Amino acid sequence: MLNVRSVKLMSKFTCATALLLGSIGLAQADSTLSIESWRSDDANIWNDVIIPAFNKSHPDIKVTFAPTPPTEYNSALQAKLKAGSAGDLITCRPFDTSLELYKQGYLTNLDNLAGLKNFPEVAKSAWQTDDGKDQFCLPVASVIHGFIYNKEIFKQLHLTPPKTRAEFFKVLKTIKNKSRYIPMAMGTADQWEAATMGFQNIGPNYWKGEKGRKALLSGKEKLTDKPYVDTWKELAEWRPYLGRGFEAQKYSDSQNLFTLGRAAIYPAGSWDIQTFNNQADFKFGAFPPPVAKAGDTCYISDHTDMGIGINAHSKNQAAAKVFLNWMSSKEFATLYANAVPGFFPLSKFKVDIKDPVAQEFMSWRNKCKSTIRNSYQILSRGTPNLENQLWNVSAQVINGTMTPEQAAKETQDGLEQWYKPQQK
Repeated sequence: MLNVRSVKLMSKFTCATALLLGSIGLAQADSTLSIESWRSDDANIWNDVIIPAFNKSHPDIKVTFAPTPPTEYNSALQAKLKAGSAGDLITCRPFDTSLELYKQGYLTNLDNLAGLKNFPEVAKSAWQTDDGKDQFCLPVASVIHGFIYNKEIFKQLHLTPPKTRAEFFKVLKTIKNKSRYIPMAMGTADQWEAATMGFQNIGPNYWKGEKGRKALLSGKEKLTDKPYVDTWKELAEWRPYLGRGFEAQKYSDSQNLFTLGRAAIYPAGSWDIQTFNNQADFKFGAFPPPVAKAGDTCYISDHTDMGIGINAHSKNQAAAKVFLNWMSSKEFATLYANAVPGFFPLSKFKVDIKDPVAQEFMSWRNKCKSTIRNSYQILSRGTPNLENQLWNVSAQVINGTMTPEQAAKETQDGLEQWYKPQQK
């Protein structure tokens, strides 16, 4: 028989249990995550592929993908964060843009996130503080630089993808002298292509990837050193092979020349794969930046493009961390790599990609050493901005209005104006 005291204790226990269960129910009901992103073109992939895959193992966490057009993302995100209306998960641009958000207290410190162990240091560096002590975004994807080529034109002219610089220029000369095709589709009107698909594409083979990039950061190497001057010298040699009027040719013009079958080679970022898949009616392949001579170690720009962090003011921190840990898995890496060809997962897992050109790009990680664009970490936060300078001088070198030596001096002088390690 229960006495009065026992009944009272049971009543208290029942009420406490009810409250606990009620709070758990509320937590589950509140586990709705919204993702801020600039990848508006990928909305169907997130909604139809990635989120449903996550919900198979985590049915209690609802996820919505809420993208903003790329050109509006930075300003729109800042406004939302200040107003307290931003989503729970923040898609992170690399380096300073996201670092500033972290410094302003808008991104959660992720140092204790278990999934980070699945990423190499070079991948994590894009979303760390300068001293490498604080991690504020999970690495998601990179883009790789190289050259895309028209297989039908190469077959017609009995050409094979070049491996060395000598072979590369021999191929260009053959295309120019023995066909009606433009050897290489790239213009300089927008300037950024000259630096991104030119300088940052072939340069790592000259400055030895991460070794040279870090030496530039530390001040041990300068932009007037031989590896950088030689990179611009090679770019100057591209001039005869870019087609008539390349100085007025914009990025979209270059894409059209290639997809219409009028150009044989396209200095590329892997993000172009999707465009060419949709627009080209011929088979195309890819080759990495040629090395000086056979047997040399090759280096590729495997540039950190996108990460994801947690809004520090989100009320769903626990659920957000569950989602990020899932994004650090092989399952996510495989899904993403195949859903968005040309954007490559940054985790250590080996992933099989169905798209043959994307798989070719990714295979270079197994035989070449990866680095990132050397102007992105720290070196473009001052005035003059090194990234913008590289756009301008690289375009001028290709146009023939500036010598490689002048390009080297201008960028080095600019860096020395504000960056102390380069003032030694």
